[in-house]
Amino acid sequence: MGIIDPNFKSDFLLTQTYFFMNIHEYQAKELLKSYGVTVPAGIPAFTVEEAVKAAEELKASGATLFVTKAQIHAGGRGKGRTKKSNSKGVVLCKTVEDVKATAEALLGDTLVTIQTGEAGQKVQRLYITDGVDIEKEFYLGITLDRAKSQNVIMVSTEGGVEIEKVAEETPHLIVKEWVEPGQPLHGNQARRLAFALGLSGDAFKQAVKFITTLYAAYEKIDASIVEINPLVLTPDGNIIALDAKINFDDNASYRHKDWEELRDISEENPFEVEASKYNLNYIKLDGNVGCMVNGAGLAMATMDIIKLSGGEPANFLDVGGGANVNTVKNGFKIILSDPNVKAILINIFGGIVRCDRVANGVVEAVQDPEIAEKVSKVPVIVRLQGTNAAEAKVIIDNSGLNVISAVLLKEAAQAVTKALAS
Repeated sequence: MGIIDPNFKSDFLLTQTYFFMNIHEYQAKELLKSYGVTVPAGIPAFTVEEAVKAAEELKASGATLFVTKAQIHAGGRGKGRTKKSNSKGVVLCKTVEDVKATAEALLGDTLVTIQTGEAGQKVQRLYITDGVDIEKEFYLGITLDRAKSQNVIMVSTEGGVEIEKVAEETPHLIVKEWVEPGQPLHGNQARRLAFALGLSGDAFKQAVKFITTLYAAYEKIDASIVEINPLVLTPDGNIIALDAKINFDDNASYRHKDWEELRDISEENPFEVEASKYNLNYIKLDGNVGCMVNGAGLAMATMDIIKLSGGEPANFLDVGGGANVNTVKNGFKIILSDPNVKAILINIFGGIVRCDRVANGVVEAVQDPEIAEKVSKVPVIVRLQGTNAAEAKVIIDNSGLNVISAVLLKEAAQAVTKALAS
């Protein structure tokens, strides 16, 4: 299950990762259930014993089949495999004993999916759910369409498939409805979406109610993404969220003090966790050039520069509008913790903050003993534009440090190319 985008452009994936907090499937379902969204019965488990107990409770409630699901912050679990036991991340179990065996295979093993890459993700939580009979699978997702500044609801009859693949190969099978900001989802819109799924009768009515309820939940919980894949129709005509993904909009965190309880730091990159302690927005990438910028748009441009110069971005680090000595220093420490970094490009626009202050911050940070030794081996290219940019260049040029100043984007790209070649 991938992150959705109404325009399906690759840069959206990065901005989604950058701005939003992810939670586990079982947490997403519990949250949606509290808003009236229909989900299968399920119980999280952190040990084999808890998994067995969960299956026994579900059996006592009438379940005849169980699904044991690895809980990691990545999609593609059903097709993924664990490294040691070669178990799938989602397993249909006929008995409580099957649940126990599956839990033993999954817990503590590393699950590799299309989204985790070869490194995989360690399985530390499971979700034991009622095995629901399925007649048909659909896709349903809600997110913000930045191009239109409206929320967009997307449905497709191709449920259970990565939506990016559907968008690429059969885009006509994705139907969308946009909702005006501050307005509810109108009944005729929900009906059009349900009709697009080919439903009729009671199933159609249930789908209309489901879509309306889900959209209301999306707005109330300040989500950036709600994705149900698959949304299923059962043989008895019920519409149920068989899987669920929710990302929160961090900008609304002040309204939701309970979000911190849902956060699973073990699923996050250690560098990103460390950066969050200093209010830095950091995303670890696989390249060789560290990036330090202020603003997501400038970050995208900076990464383009790096790629055009023959390098690959090693990270996405936004120091925000108030770049100072401490933010620059902490940014350096985090970037330099990555052994793959062969050069650093600082690209700051001096709007809120003056360029000369940033330049002084860079100089002071580079002189820090903890940073100085590493920087002596890793060239630092600094491009400062905006208020007092000329003064900032003088400060950098006269510092006597292993720091290269640039004015134009082209100059910065050339400096990166030279640094990587040396």
